[in-house]
Order: sequence, then structure tokens, then C-alpha cells
Amino acid sequence: MADFESVRAMAGTETGLCVVAAARPDGSVHSSVVNAGPMAHPMTGEDAVALVARGDARKVAHIRSSGRASVTFRRGWQWAGVEGVAEVVDDDDGAGERGLRQLLRDVFVAAGGTHDNWDEYDRVMAEEGRIPIFITPDRIIGVP
Repeated sequence: MADFESVRAMAGTETGLCVVAAARPDGSVHSSVVNAGPMAHPMTGEDAVALVARGDARKVAHIRSSGRASVTFRRGWQWAGVEGVAEVVDDDDGAGERGLRQLLRDVFVAAGGTHDNWDEYDRVMAEEGRIPIFITPDRIIGVP
């Protein structure tokens, strides 16, 4: 049985590449490949999986509508999946003490990213309307 430590271990390989899935309004499943990583939820401090998405992405609309999502990290025959409540952080109010700009940086790093020009990173994130999403686990499954 997997636990959040399994999620941390899986996310730490291949720079957090995983599949995120959310329900469409018709009940079908929308999925896409993203980079995500484990980190504390900015408001609750609970373990969560975080990712950054374009604000106009379909996955964001589906997550807003359903309030839930799942992510699955896979390496060979090992995998860990997190299912739970998903929250889209749109502004500094939802970002906690960090503020949205710093939260976007922190999520990028949690997903295995590095950057040599954070001002450029901030500019691109704002230009593309990027926002962080946090998935707090209700259930963790997998083969660690």
C-alpha cells in the first residue's frame, strides 16, 4: 500500500512527471501529463500535491467544477496515486503568506524545476496566466 512518503519518492524522480485527471461535467475523465510535486498546502499546511497550469486550461475548468482531481506518478512497475480535494489558487488571498508569485516559484521547485532567472519566470507566469493547483489526499494508492 502506498503512503505520502511513496508519493514523495515517486515525484522526486523524472522531475515530477505525472498524469492529472479530473471529471468533465458529463462524467467522463479529462487527463493530461503535467509536472507536479509534493509540498505543504499554503493555507492548511497539510501534505498535498501541487502543480502549475495555465488559467485557461480545460483541466482547470474541470477542477473548478468538480473540486476534485487525481494525480498518478509512475516509474516502471511502481506507481503512486493521490485522489482528493483540488483547489485552484487564483490570487494572493489563497496563496497564504507567500503570495502568489512566490507560491508559483515554490510549486515549480517542488515539481523538480530549477530556474536561473526568477524575474523572467515571474514574467512568463503572469503573461500566461499560470496558477497553482493543490490536491489534498483523501486516498493514496499504488505499488511502491
